[in-house]
Amino acid sequence: MEGATMAVRLRDVAELAGVSVKTVSNVVHGHPAVSPSMRERVQSSIAALGYVPNMSARSLRTGRSGLVGLAVPHLSDPYFSALAGAVIDAAAARGVSVLVEQTAGDPVRETDVLLGRRPTIVDALVFSPISVTQAALDEAAPAVPLVLLGEHLMASQRDRVAVDNVTASAEAVAHLVAGGRRRIAAVGAKRGSTAATAELRLAGYRQALTAAGIGLDDELEVATDHFSRASGAQAVQSLVDAGTDVDALFCFNDLLALGAIEALRRHGRCVPDDVAVVGFDDIDEGRHTEPDLTSVAPDLRVLADLALDRLLLRLDAPETAEGSSIIVPHHLVVRGSSSPAGEGGTTTPAEGLTDAR
Repeated sequence: MEGATMAVRLRDVAELAGVSVKTVSNVVHGHPAVSPSMRERVQSSIAALGYVPNMSARSLRTGRSGLVGLAVPHLSDPYFSALAGAVIDAAAARGVSVLVEQTAGDPVRETDVLLGRRPTIVDALVFSPISVTQAALDEAAPAVPLVLLGEHLMASQRDRVAVDNVTASAEAVAHLVAGGRRRIAAVGAKRGSTAATAELRLAGYRQALTAAGIGLDDELEVATDHFSRASGAQAVQSLVDAGTDVDALFCFNDLLALGAIEALRRHGRCVPDDVAVVGFDDIDEGRHTEPDLTSVAPDLRVLADLALDRLLLRLDAPETAEGSSIIVPHHLVVRGSSSPAGEGGTTTPAEGLTDAR
């Protein structure tokens, strides 16, 4: 078109998509009551015409900013980084933007986010806390509509979306048992700011061993201060120092698993022939290590979609009485770090983690 460019209107998008103006408005405003196929059709027309919503007019008309908040402990953690990306994509598909807040897992900062004590313009909040107490979550009056992420918060009366940590962990350990492993250590148990999640994953570990008729051994439950590479390496070192026999590690996240694999290699142990390793989260780095990492993979895209849909529904209907508990699908991705004993090379009997350097 030559000359002045005409502003694209909702009506133009509706005509191209073959839908009503109301349907286009629902897509633009992130209303959840639009089918995925219809949403995709409208978004394609929006992209083709270059339609840009007038956010200032929308804010004046609705009293909303068009922003939702996402509060996570650490963006440097690959899991939370991937989670943030999934939430941003899900929000964009619903016509809203995301403002990300990093809490560092600090209870004061988490409480400040919950109560809106920090300056913010968000309409609603997706919140992944690890330190704020259950009592605080139940008693607080959040500054904006709220959806929580985390199964350890299931006692809360608020909306929450989570992975079933107990079931997922039991499946991971059952996989190791099926591969002939019997001395399976749990790495990441019960200490520091990740204690709530760790307790659930430890419960799944114990459940799987008990179901397999394998006795529990306190020496095989290795506590860590953090879910980090360094903590995973230190866990292996503590097993070495104690002379504890192991033939597998179930690590409570992938960073612990990657650190453990590095330490096993330094101590002359082959993964998976001597010690099989399974992680949790299925971060991208784990797919490109040697060997590549078997891991529990939560469906972050589904998690983000469910969280955003519930958040927008709560924003439109704040009077809705009870909070909902939504469990997100997961699956175990089996890779080279947990091949059954005897596969992929010669396997020697597990004699414990001795320093073979």
